[in-house]
Amino acid sequence: MSDKGRWWGTLGLILILGAVTPAWTASEEILLLGRLGSPTNPDGLPEGWQPLIFQNIPMRTRYSIVRDGGGYVLKAHSRAAASGLYRPVDVDPRAYQTIAWRWKVENILTKGDARRKEGDDYPARAYVAFRYDPDTATLWEKTRYGAYKLFYGEYPPQGVINYIWDNRLPRGTALDNAFTDRAKMIVVRSGAEDVGRWLAEERNLNEDYRRLFGQEPPRIAGVAVMTDTDNTGESAVAYYDQIILRPAK
Repeated sequence: MSDKGRWWGTLGLILILGAVTPAWTASEEILLLGRLGSPTNPDGLPEGWQPLIFQNIPMRTRYSIVRDGGGYVLKAHSRAAASGLYRPVDVDPRAYQTIAWRWKVENILTKGDARRKEGDDYPARAYVAFRYDPDTATLWEKTRYGAYKLFYGEYPPQGVINYIWDNRLPRGTALDNAFTDRAKMIVVRSGAEDVGRWLAEERNLNEDYRRLFGQEPPRIAGVAVMTDTDNTGESAVAYYDQIILRPAK
């Protein structure tokens, strides 16, 4: 089984092992990834971002800062690999209901299939992790998350929404992740029609969370990007830019 199936444990450990999670008060927007300056080290990470690594996957996606047009953007290159970049935050989704970002891919994956574990790869995805809220948890959730806290000293995220660039499913499709129903997938782009073009996306996190999990969203714990091809063994190149949290318009 791909280690990506244990997404909640991995993200939980990030929150435990020294991740800084600044808190914001309501304002116009939170710019998590903006136009980058000329890098002194192209393989350096954007400020505030950290690696999201899966211990049982030896090959990692390479992230670098590259020139694109008049500025610099984040590039991801995966060859039968998987790892992401994670930006911890502490944000009230009632104040910041919208996530917006720009992305571009150079190719889609021929073997990708979001419905099967063997196909759980995407040339690009952006996802949002939400904190566990014991006040709204079921008895089963309290037992499960409580056991994790006893072992690690902290709760893992309650849920994750993945916004994916798929190869075949229609745009707007929503489904459980092939490994766990605590991670939900929403197809934002599909197919090769827009390959090579920068595209701007925007999603209402409150609406998506209510629809996918059937309850109000807890606080936002972090935002991540990932280009992964470990299950299919393929290669993919993607670019990310202008990742923003902001109040709903």
